[in-house]
Amino acid sequence: MKTSKSLLLAVGILCFALVGFALYLQHVKEMLPCPLCVLQRYAFVAVGLLCLVFAALPAAAARVGAGLAALAALVGGGIAGWHLWVKAHPNVSCGIDPLETSLNKIFTAELMPFLFKADGLCATEYAPIIGLSIPQWSLIWFGIFALLLARAALRRSR
Repeated sequence: MKTSKSLLLAVGILCFALVGFALYLQHVKEMLPCPLCVLQRYAFVAVGLLCLVFAALPAAAARVGAGLAALAALVGGGIAGWHLWVKAHPNVSCGIDPLETSLNKIFTAELMPFLFKADGLCATEYAPIIGLSIPQWSLIWFGIFALLLARAALRRSR
């Protein structure tokens, strides 16, 4: 089970590193997060927190934590997929709408607006990062995390 705990720790750290990179893009590169970007941040934070908490618990809990984190990664992947669909259909927007207003009223957005406040538009095109857009990268990372965590959750103990 040591492998599962190491995997949980690695995924947890990577999730928070990705959120840190998102903050860099927001505050240094001035790429404003849209409501779907903020939802993806919540998903990365959820995956990261689940992984770190369950990595700190006894080894028997690691499989449960991996399963819960895999579910959170699947939710994040679904949000990233929806974001890509919105970007592919410019006539659809999630801009200033009830989603943005609702997200910005959540206590975490009011407590940490630098991290969870949605200010941008979902269809805004920013320069690609190594050839891919931000939601494409999010979808890739959520997919990797979901596969690794599902494998750890379903692995039989020896």
